[in-house]
Amino acid sequence: MSNRPKRYKEEFKKQIVKLIKGGKSPSEIVKEYNIARSTVNKWVKDYTTSGSFKAKDNRSQEEN
Repeated sequence: MSNRPKRYKEEFKKQIVKLIKGGKSPSEIVKEYNIARSTVNKWVKDYTTSGSFKAKDNRSQEEN
């Protein structure tokens, strides 16, 4: 088994965020899609903050 982290397409991430904003609980998402809770929480936070999942779009000016 590979030690590389899973990569998810942007459309999939948007779908997950939309499901949560639509009322589905993060616990349901974690179980149904086998995604780490921390990953789901980060996607929601990033997309809500900047509308993007890219790290460079979610850093402060000081971090950049």
